[in-house]
Amino acid sequence: MSQQSQSSNPTQLKRKLKARHLMMISLGGSIGTGIFLASGGAIHQAGPGGALVAYAAVGIMVYFLMTSLAEMAAFMPVAGSFKEYATKFVDPAFGFAIGWNYWYNWAITIAAELAAVVLIMKFWFPNSPSFIWSALALIIMFGFNYLSVKGFGEAEYWFSWIKIITVILFIIIGFLMIFGLMGGKAIGFTNFTIEDAPFNGGFFAILGIFMAAGFSFQGTELLGVAAGESENPEKNIPKAINSVFWRILLFYILAIFVIGMILPYTDARLLNESVSVSPFTLVFERAGFAFAASVMNAIILTAVLSAGNSGMYASTRMLWDLARDGKAPKFLSKLDKRGVPVNALIITALVGSFAFLTTFFGDGIVYIWLLNASGMAGFVTWLGIAISHYRFRRAYIAQGGDISKLPYRAKWFPVGPLLALILCTFIILGQNYQAFIGGEIDWNSVFISYIGLPLFFIVWIVYKVKYKTKLIPLKECDFEGK
Repeated sequence: MSQQSQSSNPTQLKRKLKARHLMMISLGGSIGTGIFLASGGAIHQAGPGGALVAYAAVGIMVYFLMTSLAEMAAFMPVAGSFKEYATKFVDPAFGFAIGWNYWYNWAITIAAELAAVVLIMKFWFPNSPSFIWSALALIIMFGFNYLSVKGFGEAEYWFSWIKIITVILFIIIGFLMIFGLMGGKAIGFTNFTIEDAPFNGGFFAILGIFMAAGFSFQGTELLGVAAGESENPEKNIPKAINSVFWRILLFYILAIFVIGMILPYTDARLLNESVSVSPFTLVFERAGFAFAASVMNAIILTAVLSAGNSGMYASTRMLWDLARDGKAPKFLSKLDKRGVPVNALIITALVGSFAFLTTFFGDGIVYIWLLNASGMAGFVTWLGIAISHYRFRRAYIAQGGDISKLPYRAKWFPVGPLLALILCTFIILGQNYQAFIGGEIDWNSVFISYIGLPLFFIVWIVYKVKYKTKLIPLKECDFEGK
């Protein structure tokens, strides 16, 4: 469908995301609390070398996943991308489960970001009521998404710039400190050689932080959702995806390397995910920057708002696409004159708000369950991308398609999607291996950690049984976009 006809069609989203929006969504999509706060805990647990191995392995997996997604999104740019590809190339029941799984993942992420905003604002206003900050954050996130897709794109563009500049400055200042070019003594590799460094705790310590590393990268798949509203997706999606590798190298690997070089992994402050002892704050303070904690708090606030903004966008588009396919209530498929799925946006915001309210009841136990299920849902989505792409390529060839005519070709097929599939499964199954060792299985811990898996399979199986769906033969896969 042409851009002009799409723009005039009241049942279609508007293609208003420009190349610069996609590039910054790609570059800034996964820069958040994972790198600013959680990276310190990863280094403390597995040592600087162990953290680098875990983040590099997950980074490679994400790179292959994103090239798989780019091949499908450039060929068939639709808003409900993961659901649509799983439906067309695997099984309609699998697509149904992937769609609801992804909506839930980001709807609950909104609740997590609202809770994070409260903690951040308490840094400056310790005695202020929590609901003021969560309500204000929700209004901001809702507002950016309600304005138009261009409003979302502009917000993400500038949020991403703030995060990217911060990480680049951090890396530059860090290297100056390491080589003693900021007035102090050269640090060198001293912190890579203390005690059990660079690998502390061996293989199981590295396995333990795979999940944290995976959380840090979640959000990179947003480009697949944005493809349905981007200008010239055949050209712009691959261009944005190709930046993923350099982002992984520059932002995560170099940032963790700098932290590991400057701060000894034995420093207990790395375990504390408070802004005042964020690895970034500690390094900036050591470099002699006044008000480092306040500045980092403000930057982390933009990262949290960015994640919430992206979460609201992604979950709203997925819910709208589910409704358009008759897999969610029909009223959610309505678009306003600006092409915004307002009803789906309102319902998503309400679900995120109600999930956030569970933090105040029963010591937040329900909220912890919701959050754990959401974390698992992100990895299930990645599995869905890998499986869908493997089937997409095989079906394309089976139906006589010419690989050279694809707008973008994923590298190293089929090694890429198969490696991503294996690593992702490994992370999902091993995320709480501690519960199974030590003699007696901790079933409560197992339930909390793995609750997302049975939820996904229940949704999948119920739909499959009700509609008697089957694995689609390769020669019957539908390559027509919507």
